[in-house]
Amino acid sequence: MISSPIKPFDFFIPKIHKNIYNAICKALTEIFINHRYSDRVLEAMLKSNSKWGSRDRRIIAESVYDITRYWRLLAESLKMGNHIDEEDIEDIVSLYFVKKNIEIEGYTQRIKSGEMRYAKNLNVRVIRESIPDWLDKYGEQMLKSKWGAELSAMNIPADVYIRANRIKTTKEKLQKLLQEEEIETEPVEGVDDALRLVTKKNLFMTDCFADGLFEIQDAASQMVSSVLDIKKGMRVIDACAGAGGKALHIASLLNNSGKIIALDVEDRKLTELKRRAKRNSISNIETRLIDDNKVIKRLANSADRLLIDAPCSGSGVIRRNPDAKWRLSPERIAELVIKQGEILQNYAKMVKVGGIMVYATCSIFEDENQSQVAKFLKNNSSFELLSEQVLLSSETGFDGFYIAKLKRNESKAQTGDTSNS
Repeated sequence: MISSPIKPFDFFIPKIHKNIYNAICKALTEIFINHRYSDRVLEAMLKSNSKWGSRDRRIIAESVYDITRYWRLLAESLKMGNHIDEEDIEDIVSLYFVKKNIEIEGYTQRIKSGEMRYAKNLNVRVIRESIPDWLDKYGEQMLKSKWGAELSAMNIPADVYIRANRIKTTKEKLQKLLQEEEIETEPVEGVDDALRLVTKKNLFMTDCFADGLFEIQDAASQMVSSVLDIKKGMRVIDACAGAGGKALHIASLLNNSGKIIALDVEDRKLTELKRRAKRNSISNIETRLIDDNKVIKRLANSADRLLIDAPCSGSGVIRRNPDAKWRLSPERIAELVIKQGEILQNYAKMVKVGGIMVYATCSIFEDENQSQVAKFLKNNSSFELLSEQVLLSSETGFDGFYIAKLKRNESKAQTGDTSNS
């Protein structure tokens, strides 16, 4: 018999208090009935009650993510159909704490029978790993023999990684300063500026964070900027910058030299990037909102380095955002594949001849990655593929990522060639 994937907390709780139980039920109601994003729900909830201590907050956050992670296993053990109401959610939460060996109020017959079905469900992969049937089939099609291990890795909560800001410190100095704040970290082999958090603490409350000495960024995400092979003084375009995690890393690598143009279609994300850049003492980032096609056209042939961190399914970061697997659909992935192809084709015009372009996604699916790049190369003979890598959580312990490094060479006459545009 396969052991239960739901494990006890790493600290002892004899029973769950009613207010904490109610908060967890309320959060899950927002996620699964009102269809709100789990991270936003939790952020709002934890801000709303200042009386909760750090352990209460941790119990709420870990429980909500864990139940979201194993939603199908818990729901099917209780013989629930597609329609879930608030009472069903209470039973799901109750079964979850029973499996954690934590005392709860209102232990009903439904929960007892659910425990028996729970044990049987552990033998069925799609239920045990809690994933929609279509996504299990699609993942197996994309990753073949590697899918089973990757599927299990998706349900392992991600470690926290931070990146030292070279403009202000070094990885070694940062590690010592965090130790003084009673936060233990360890270096990450092969990722120059990365530290893995050993002690679970609120990093946002540290002096080191307030002073801009580090950013929270997964090790795989840090590897993306490194592949750009950046030299001081270069002009770099981050074409899908979002809130700027990679743009900030590029600025750190440039040591505030050169120029970074951070582009995005959402102004609020660029506003957040400016705020983060100020805390990091970064002065070489210029933000531009993509509000029409002219923004891209004006930047044609101007970048020494171009990063396209394309919008994607997020399949490589489901362990951080477990509600994503319940939001995804075949139709949504098909839409993303079309959008990625358009972005790659249109944005590639911004890189100079002789320049480097990196196409990256936090997806592990070939349709969004290798196939996307192969299609681009077929239509753009002036580009050559220098390297590509697929990072799987089951193999690295990091987030799942795809990173392709391409070089733009002199133009060749070919229909659809970007270099002739």
